[in-house]
Amino acid sequence: MQTNINDVAQQANVSIATVSRTFRHPELVAKKTRDKVLAVAEELNFSISRSATIFQTGQSFRIALLLNDQFASWFNSRIFEGLDSVFHPAGYDLSVYPIASQNDRRSFFSTLPVRRNADAVIVPSFNIDLGEAERLRSTGIPLIGINALPADAFTLSIAIDDKQAMRLVVRHLISLGHRRITFFRVKHDSDSSLKFSASQRAQGFLDECRDNGIAPLVLDVVEDDSRVDQALTQLLTLPDMPTAICCQQDSLAVPLIFKLQQYGYEVPRDISVTGFDDTYYARQIGLTTVRQQPRTMGAIAAKRIISLLEGNDVETKHEVLPVQLMFRTTTAPARRLADD
Repeated sequence: MQTNINDVAQQANVSIATVSRTFRHPELVAKKTRDKVLAVAEELNFSISRSATIFQTGQSFRIALLLNDQFASWFNSRIFEGLDSVFHPAGYDLSVYPIASQNDRRSFFSTLPVRRNADAVIVPSFNIDLGEAERLRSTGIPLIGINALPADAFTLSIAIDDKQAMRLVVRHLISLGHRRITFFRVKHDSDSSLKFSASQRAQGFLDECRDNGIAPLVLDVVEDDSRVDQALTQLLTLPDMPTAICCQQDSLAVPLIFKLQQYGYEVPRDISVTGFDDTYYARQIGLTTVRQQPRTMGAIAAKRIISLLEGNDVETKHEVLPVQLMFRTTTAPARRLADD
């Protein structure tokens, strides 16, 4: 009878995954364990390959990561770091799949169940069709959302409450006396038909303004190299300049502050500005912003995925992590205007 991977695992008193890692990623296995597995494998005349592992265990040790935005963007790169910090030591590979539209997403979910070349699928930030999610779930492949919509479409999910976080920002500005507040929303490529979790920030802004009797103003900028110029052009064409600006993300808020200063506006004396994310540059310039931690979200998600793949019950399947409002130097009490 031919020896299989289960025989080696049983005789070496280790898991099947450890046997696989010993052959595929020996540097990730402790020397004592590695030597024991190799000795048993030699005794049983067993050899392993990736295809053999898939055949024997049903696992590819590959995780599919669907990304819509640039890989090097702040959010995506931090998500990847968090995932890789857990998956790599465990012997799993991350495969990145660019998803630019609903058609790309639909094509991926149509072909994956046939190819069966991933043990789990991770979706950060954008929406999933319930039908596509159900089709994948029926094959037994876990679907994991990180700040993705809707949460109940996923086997596991971890997110922040974007809407509530933005309400906190608006409350802060209102407490400083601001009543003329503008929100800048970043729109993705017009060819993209995907919906993003960050879009909930605009709704949080609208809800909090209306609850406090403030007429909200939401302006859109297209996500390209001219987005800061787009924002400034729209500001300069308003009948009245706002006393505070909320930006959907730090990557717009930081350069907008410098652009405003070039045109003679002092931040925060003339205009208060807030962001969302708490990136490196936000901390450097003292931007008041919302801190979220995508690297932490990625690491938590990866640990739960591995536990699920190993047949364990994951106690927390859907979690909303708290955020923190970072009070810094780009917000100050509103200046009293002549017409107020």
